[in-house]
Amino acid sequence: MRDAVTSLIKNYDVTGRYFDRNAIDSLKSYFESGTARVQAAAAINSNAASIVKQAGSRLFDEQPELIRPGGNAYTTRRYAACLRDMDYYLRYATYALVAGNTDVLDERVLQGLRETYNSLGVPIGPTVRGIQIMKDIVKEQVAAAGVTNTSFVDEPFDYMTREFSETDV
Repeated sequence: MRDAVTSLIKNYDVTGRYFDRNAIDSLKSYFESGTARVQAAAAINSNAASIVKQAGSRLFDEQPELIRPGGNAYTTRRYAACLRDMDYYLRYATYALVAGNTDVLDERVLQGLRETYNSLGVPIGPTVRGIQIMKDIVKEQVAAAGVTNTSFVDEPFDYMTREFSETDV
C-alpha cells in the first residue's frame, strides 16, 4: 500500500531522476490538502454507520427490486451482506482519501472482489450506484465538518465506480 508521496518517489527513483516542477507541485498539493483529508476522514469515521445506513436506504428506495423476493438483497443475510460491503467500500475509500492515492483500493478491494462477485452472481449496477450514493453523503458530511472544497472526496469513490463499471463483473 502506497500513498501519494511514496508513489511519486518510486516513479522518480525508477527513472533515476530528481524531482521536477510537476513532482514538486504534486507534493505541494498533497501537503496543502492534508488537513482537509484528515478532516474528511474524521467526519467519515464519526458518521460511518449513519453513512452506510443512509446509503442503503437510498439505494433500496431507488431500486426496491433488490429487497423483494428474488432480489439480490432479499433475506436478512443478503441485506446485511450488502450493508457490510458498503461499509467495506467506505472504509477503504477513507484510507485512499488520507493516502491521496487509490492503490489501496486495487490491492484490498477491487482485485478480490471481482472474483467474489463473479462467483456469487452479484449485479454490478446496484453496487456502483451504492458507491455513488455514499460519495454524495460523504461530501455532505465533509462539508458540514467545515471543509469548503470537497472535490478531493470524489477520487476514491469515482475510481471504484470506474473500475467496477469497466470490468465485466
